[in-house]
Amino acid sequence: MHGHGQTLKRPSWAIAVIAIVVVAALVSAVHVRAAPPAAVGIKDFKFSPPSLTVPAGATVTWTNHDERNHTITSTTGAFGSTGLSNGATFAQTFTQPGTYQYFCSVHPRMRAEVVVK
Repeated sequence: MHGHGQTLKRPSWAIAVIAIVVVAALVSAVHVRAAPPAAVGIKDFKFSPPSLTVPAGATVTWTNHDERNHTITSTTGAFGSTGLSNGATFAQTFTQPGTYQYFCSVHPRMRAEVVVK
């Protein structure tokens, strides 16, 4: 029994456990909201992967690994890049579900798509 004016002290390990649980919950909440990064490589005159599926809100980043310039050009005009030199990137955020087909305007046989769920 504690006398008048005394306070109970929690063990420091209990405070540490509570802090860890709170931090873990916050980190989990942040990861649930953030869409995973999505990438498309350009190599040997091909987009890889040729079909990429992402959740709405995802940002897709294309990187040119070829020595020749390439573009990312939507078949509907919804998005497009300038010519990307070796090592250059282009990013596009997809907010609406649908299938977005694109090609390289310099090499029109290069075709691919992003499917947004």
